[in-house]
Amino acid sequence: MDVVNQLVAQGQFTVIKQPLGFIKALQWIFAIFAFSTCGSYSGMFKMSVECSNRSESDLGIEVEFEYPFRLHQVYFDAPTCKGGDKERLFLVGDYSSSAEFFVTIGVFSFLYSMAALAVYCFILEKYRENNKGPQIDFVVTAVFAFMWLVSSCAWAKGLSDVKTATDPERVITLIQACEERENKCREIHDPKVSGLNTSVAFGFINLILWIGNLWFVFKETGWKAAFAGTYVPSQEKQPAPDSYAQEGYGQQDPYAGSQGGYNQGYDQQPTSYSNQM
Repeated sequence: MDVVNQLVAQGQFTVIKQPLGFIKALQWIFAIFAFSTCGSYSGMFKMSVECSNRSESDLGIEVEFEYPFRLHQVYFDAPTCKGGDKERLFLVGDYSSSAEFFVTIGVFSFLYSMAALAVYCFILEKYRENNKGPQIDFVVTAVFAFMWLVSSCAWAKGLSDVKTATDPERVITLIQACEERENKCREIHDPKVSGLNTSVAFGFINLILWIGNLWFVFKETGWKAAFAGTYVPSQEKQPAPDSYAQEGYGQQDPYAGSQGGYNQGYDQQPTSYSNQM
């Protein structure tokens, strides 16, 4: 507890009120929202198959699926309407790659944002020393901004495919008994994908935050002054006193000669006046 109290006492938490730290805190929060809304999802849809022989019907076929959306492993049993037999059917598609990639970027963004906040609060002076910390931070932030763009677009496309593959009207077409007119097949309950839609929105919000944070990290790198032509490396600077001493050494006072001439002229005036007398 003493170590924790010392760290808290030495911490510079005012940096969180500045754009550099405030945006990093937002990145940390929205990264949690992004990977949690996607990684914790589980959904279900329900259908009914009513055979011409009512005793063979199944009016409550439930199909459950969840993250990481390997739908080709999800199956359900549907009646064949032929003597009470049932057939096992599988959904179509494997969308785990885009979903897992999106969640992975969210988790690593969460971890990096948390580590960066700790650096800002406790070792900000070492972070700014020689501009090494801001330069590394800028490169990592640019990489994460690009990764959020790729992962959010990929997951948006993957989510669209998941919605199509789990549409009850589409799944009904896989059931052979529904191809016969005397049998009636219909959907009862659609899957709720509002949480997945929110995860895509959080992904693009993270993209905006990471792109916006690039400017504030860039200001810490010192590259802005270098591009403007006002940055001078420390080894090329010369101290002003030495240069001043070199320029002024061995020079006479310009007023010394004029003062001497003035005194000589003043001393000669009484002599010339006595001669005139």
